[in-house]
Amino acid sequence: MNFNTFLPPEILRPYVKYFYTLEDNDTPASQKTLRAIADGCPGILFQNNADGHLYQGDKTLPGTFLFGQSTCHTNLSLNGTFNAFGVYLQPNALNSIFGLNAELLTDACVDLGYLKKGKEFKLSEKLEDAVSARHKMDLLSSYLIKELNENKAGNNKRLQYALGKITASAGMIPITLLQQEIGMSKRCFERNFKQYVGISPYLFSRICRFQASLKQLNKNDFNKLSDIAYDNNYTDQSHFIRSFKEFAGLSPNQYLKQSNEVIENLSELVL
Repeated sequence: MNFNTFLPPEILRPYVKYFYTLEDNDTPASQKTLRAIADGCPGILFQNNADGHLYQGDKTLPGTFLFGQSTCHTNLSLNGTFNAFGVYLQPNALNSIFGLNAELLTDACVDLGYLKKGKEFKLSEKLEDAVSARHKMDLLSSYLIKELNENKAGNNKRLQYALGKITASAGMIPITLLQQEIGMSKRCFERNFKQYVGISPYLFSRICRFQASLKQLNKNDFNKLSDIAYDNNYTDQSHFIRSFKEFAGLSPNQYLKQSNEVIENLSELVL
């Protein structure tokens, strides 16, 4: 698969990590099994209907869909060739751009057209007609900026501060101390964080820690698995392996043997 990234316009950088293209031009009859793993970020994916399709179980995913936080791994089937354009969003983007309670889309996706509440929505048609990745990026950027301006949600300063601290510490900052620092009760912090990000601050921290361990594993920056467990503040190697299997669906050793990374947090399974 071919994967390329594009930086967003300056105005969108607090909400969008990057835009990307993902293309697979293998024989149309080929079928692949892909695995998406928990990464702490929502996103948007446009798949060209003239090419192959992504399936989740027996369900064909919409042409242009918005997906929320994942709390575990998800298997996807790919039939035929594939030509997709995606948006890798920041953890807070569902709330900050669309004004959504992000928890409503956790472990779920929705056809982007449904967000328009019955109004005419032609973004998918425009994306299908776009002749270049740059044109698709311009269309999606304009759409996101329009949503940002209409919803006027923006970033909640206290929650964004907490989100930044958890991310920067790779999930190792004590949540209780962070909650006290921003001046919220435990219950209030958890409720508001779920609406802002989609999952609790504790689960988001665990996913950040898993992601840090995954990067170390992919870089082969260890002598033995216990090194990764120690570096990422797991109790022991068994604790690390249990957490890894929860979010990736495979043990670290199985992951290295049975998956080929396609893009960040999406792998093709070798069955």
